[in-house]
Amino acid sequence: MADQERSEEMAKTRNSSRETQESFTPSFFQQPIHPGSAISAADFSVAEVRRILESADVLEKEDPLRRMKRLAKRRVALLFYESSTRTRTSFELAAKALGADTTLVSSLSSSIEKGESLKDTGITLKALGAECVILRSPYSGAPYLLARATGLPVLNAGDGMAEHPSQALLDLRTILQFLEMRAGKLSEKTLRGVTVTICGDILHSRVARSNALLLPRLGAKVVFCGPVELLPESAVGLGPGTVIERDFETALRESQIVMMLRIQAERLAGLQLDLDEYRRRYQANGERIAAHAPRAAILHPGPIIRGMEITSEVADGPQSAIAAQVHNGVPVRMALVARALKGGGR
Repeated sequence: MADQERSEEMAKTRNSSRETQESFTPSFFQQPIHPGSAISAADFSVAEVRRILESADVLEKEDPLRRMKRLAKRRVALLFYESSTRTRTSFELAAKALGADTTLVSSLSSSIEKGESLKDTGITLKALGAECVILRSPYSGAPYLLARATGLPVLNAGDGMAEHPSQALLDLRTILQFLEMRAGKLSEKTLRGVTVTICGDILHSRVARSNALLLPRLGAKVVFCGPVELLPESAVGLGPGTVIERDFETALRESQIVMMLRIQAERLAGLQLDLDEYRRRYQANGERIAAHAPRAAILHPGPIIRGMEITSEVADGPQSAIAAQVHNGVPVRMALVARALKGGGR
């Protein structure tokens, strides 16, 4: 009897200790995702996309000295677990153009290489005063984890094989410029009758996913093109408005926009892909583009592997909008940083 009473008392003590601990330790899943976050292209309504692009237009044209006062001395952390040139540089330039202070945290120069978790790194950055985190991670879903752990606005700069929403937004801005359409008129019908072909390694492409989640909601038809090894039939499950076309030249003939994707050699392990055959069937070369898509804009999110998915003749040619894509990265990401910290361009 005494043993039973002792066991019951110990259980009460454990329960009381657990309740006390939980009252002082915030649950991971109780942290709401900050409304200024940009984690998935699917999170934006058409109206929100329009506001972001209008903000990009305003911020790009604004006097630099005035623009720098918008987020003067606000603190933005760039947390990059993967190497990056375009995305990291344009986010950093965007934040600094708004007057924010930035710090870069990479996996090779921080406690990350010692095994620190993403959650603990995020909590540390918040404790140090970071007000917004721009995250690139090799793990799909990482931005959601970080947003929940910190409560800070998190801008997804690419997560694993999931998404790259800021790239989809700057691609959209590039498409609208090519079609001579204004962001202020953006609606569910804006891209009706426009076909966008995305060709290459769809399987591993977060850029393809974000574009497929965004462009059809504006009326566009998205055609995925590539061999079955890089484009499984399940790709059409990304949503309505997406189709698969295995023949690249057929896809080109109906396209106003052609986006080429890099063959991601680091992800090809175990895939039986003949690269010479891939070039023969899917390379954007001068002869093929001239014959089947002489008026289409050619896009590429980079990095480009010249001579593989695209030739220099096309990448540097008169139809190329690749430089415009890179340029649009800064104003679009200025708009996203301003939105995150409520220093918007309107």
